[in-house]
Amino acid sequence: MRLLLAEDEVGLSDALCAVLKRQNYTVDPVYDGEDALEFLRTGVYDGAILDIMMPKKDGIEVLKTVRAEGLTLPILLLTAKSEIDDRVTGLDAGADDYLTKPFAMNELLARIRVMTRRKAETTDNSLKFGNISLDTLTFELKNGEKSVRLANKEFQMLQMLLVNPGQIISTEKFMDKIWGWDSETELNVVWVYISYLRKKLASIDADVKITAVRNIGYTVEKINA
Repeated sequence: MRLLLAEDEVGLSDALCAVLKRQNYTVDPVYDGEDALEFLRTGVYDGAILDIMMPKKDGIEVLKTVRAEGLTLPILLLTAKSEIDDRVTGLDAGADDYLTKPFAMNELLARIRVMTRRKAETTDNSLKFGNISLDTLTFELKNGEKSVRLANKEFQMLQMLLVNPGQIISTEKFMDKIWGWDSETELNVVWVYISYLRKKLASIDADVKITAVRNIGYTVEKINA
C-alpha cells in the first residue's frame, strides 16, 4: 500500500516514514502543500496523511482541491491544533480522520488501518475475475477450496491487474506504485514478482493468466477466453 506523507517538520516526517516503512507501507514524503497536491494528482496513492499547517498551501486547501477534483482516496489530517472548529472544518472538507499532535505512533498506525479498511469495505473486499477471487483484507487468493496467501508486493501487483482487466500495466507503473519513484530497486524485480504470481495462480488451477506484452507491460486475461 502506497501512502503520501505531507509534513513540513523534517524530523517528524523522517520518523513517520521509518515507522510506516517498517509496517510494509511504501511512503513518499513531501514538505509543502503544492508538492502534496502535485503528487496526489498522479492517482497512485492508496491513502494520504496531510499536516494542516504547511507552507505554500495548507492541508485543508489541498484536501478541498483533491476532493473537488474527484479523488476519493482516504485522507488523515495531522495538526497541532485541538479546537473543535478545526476538526469540524477538516471533516467537512472531506477528511476521513483527524489526529492532533502530539500523538502515539500506535494510534496513527491504527487510524491508517481503519481508514484504509473502510475504503476497502466501500469498494467490496473481494476482487473476482474468472474462477479466482482476491481478498483485499487478508491477501488470500482463492479458487473454490484451493487458496494461497500472497506476499505484500505480490498482492499489490495482482490487485492492480485485477482492477484493470484487459489493460496493459507498464513495468514502470508497477515500480512507481509499489516500490516508489525514488526506489533503487532494478526494473527486473517486476518480472520476478510476475513469475511468483504465475506460479501461485497455477497452484490453485486458476483459469486466469498474466500475459506479457513485449516492451510494454503486463495484462491479466482468462485462459481460453
